[in-house]
Amino acid sequence: MNTDQFGFLPEAAPEGAGRGGPLAAAAASPMADLKPVGMGQIVMARGSAVLTAVLGSCVAVVLHCRRRGVGAVAHVVLPDSAGRAGPAGKFADTAVPAMLTQLAAAGIQPEELYARLVGGASMFGSSMPLQVGSANAEAVCRALTAAGIPLTRQDVGGSKGRRIRFHCDTGILVVEVLGQVPHTL
Repeated sequence: MNTDQFGFLPEAAPEGAGRGGPLAAAAASPMADLKPVGMGQIVMARGSAVLTAVLGSCVAVVLHCRRRGVGAVAHVVLPDSAGRAGPAGKFADTAVPAMLTQLAAAGIQPEELYARLVGGASMFGSSMPLQVGSANAEAVCRALTAAGIPLTRQDVGGSKGRRIRFHCDTGILVVEVLGQVPHTL
């Protein structure tokens, strides 16, 4: 089967797309509303926007407000800023508070939100002394707990990269693991 430049299966018709489930709705969304979330970035959007990211050891923190159809994705690269300068989305300890600040500016309170977490693969083998992927996931979990945001689902770890597509209006989060059939989270 053909894959894209990152090794993922084609987006156009994920398995289950013809059965009327959440993947069908996700596959039918207009591609014009795609908003990529690069490393260290936080992107907030609403309505028909679809936030996308390609992840290895990085993790995507996805916050969603169902009532308003607003979501935010942070593409976290490292677990702790340790006083280093950089964009807020780069570090787990600064990404979650920055996301909450952006969402609060849009009138969304923390109690209206839930979180999902994706990524954190061990891209360089499990024999490395520092496992950045698992450290990222653990740090994000701590930050979410400290903020009182419930983590409802996660797809973390493993040794393969992932691509996500988060649909702000519906909250559908499509996760593709390299070379596998896409699934919703």
